[in-house]
Amino acid sequence: MWKKYSMPQADTAERLQKVLAAAGVGSRRACEDLIFRKRVMVNGKVAKLGDKVDPATAEIYVDGSRVITNTKLVYVALNKPRGVVSSLDDEKGRTELADFLDVNFEQRLFHVGRLDADSEGLLLLTNDGTLAHKLMHPSYGVSKTYLAEVMGPLPRTVGRRLQSGVELEDGPAQVDGFRLVDAIGKTAQVEITLHEGRKHIVRRMMDEVGHPVTRLIRTAVGPIRLGDLRPGGFRHLANAEVAALFKAVGDED
Repeated sequence: MWKKYSMPQADTAERLQKVLAAAGVGSRRACEDLIFRKRVMVNGKVAKLGDKVDPATAEIYVDGSRVITNTKLVYVALNKPRGVVSSLDDEKGRTELADFLDVNFEQRLFHVGRLDADSEGLLLLTNDGTLAHKLMHPSYGVSKTYLAEVMGPLPRTVGRRLQSGVELEDGPAQVDGFRLVDAIGKTAQVEITLHEGRKHIVRRMMDEVGHPVTRLIRTAVGPIRLGDLRPGGFRHLANAEVAALFKAVGDED
């Protein structure tokens, strides 16, 4: 799991407490205290006062949570509006994710999974390919939560059917969680949580139980929530949120 440790080059090495402070862990004095109390791991070893690290390559953990010190790594949450394709370089010239990023990132970003053009909500963007792969792969079990507006009225048995599993043309599928949020006349709002990412999976499952989706919003990816981010808006993830993503894929000390 751990990368082979090598001494950082003199021109890139910095005091560990300085690197931790720059990453937002705390003041230099507070970071020195964390190191002294043996709460910091660097490349699989307990750190000690006086250690120097290369912030671009070191794997640093504080109390078992990953601390990102590579300033070139980018982690962004974007609220994809309806009608926008999940692409950063659409060949057909359609409205795409890049149209909402008013910052020129040095490295190419990748979207973590997709939302079809008619769906909206949370998309994560990053240039951390390893983390992106783990977040997308179903074997890591990272859940995605959706708010779906569906055709009603909705029988009580729908949730049980979806949690037990339904048969689709490409195999069985089931949700991890289902909750009725609201019901007004012939329309209902439900919250659906699942960890797999087959194409149009939520829409196909709801079609199978006889309640087609009329609007679909992804509200969370693992520990990251959409919150009050406006449609078309984006924000950089906080250090604690990035650490929570690593924890969600089992990448912790």
